[in-house]
Amino acid sequence: MFEHKSMPLLSRRAFARRMAGHALFALAFVAGSLAIGVAGYHWIEGMPFVDSLLNASMLLGGMGPVGDLHTVAGKLFASAYALFAGIGFLVVAGVLFAPVIHRFLHKFHLELAADVDAPRKDLPGRQSYRADRSRLPRPAAAGAAADRSRREEPPRPGEPPRRGEPPGRGSRPEEGGDGQGEP
Repeated sequence: MFEHKSMPLLSRRAFARRMAGHALFALAFVAGSLAIGVAGYHWIEGMPFVDSLLNASMLLGGMGPVGDLHTVAGKLFASAYALFAGIGFLVVAGVLFAPVIHRFLHKFHLELAADVDAPRKDLPGRQSYRADRSRLPRPAAAGAAADRSRREEPPRPGEPPRRGEPPGRGSRPEEGGDGQGEP
């Protein structure tokens, strides 16, 4: 239904067309819900059409019923219609906001994809999450591993080679070593 993240952003004209389609669906949903409410209040509760329209409109608008209900069937219909109207409000809101939110997220994704190689600073003296962090110094490791790296001992068997160690000096056989830390 919506464009994939690898596709370019829709033009404003195509986006306006998409919004119009979603608004048309929302309008049809509200009109159909109102027709269900008017018919139910008129035939189940026995209200005149004007009072049925008023009660259905007030429930769809979130205000609640206006007239008193006299029959058990009418009260059951009103409770079911009230639940339907509440859920229908969420459906209409989702249908209307989905294209806007999708466009915002799609545009944000495209901007991030364009800035992958460009380091940026968000605040003075602070690098953003998009900045290249490969040149930053690593913090010193704590514990016994840090003590071994300061004494320049070879890694123990089964331990991965330390950073900056030449190839073939690894302690694992798949790295070119024999598993004993010697070449």
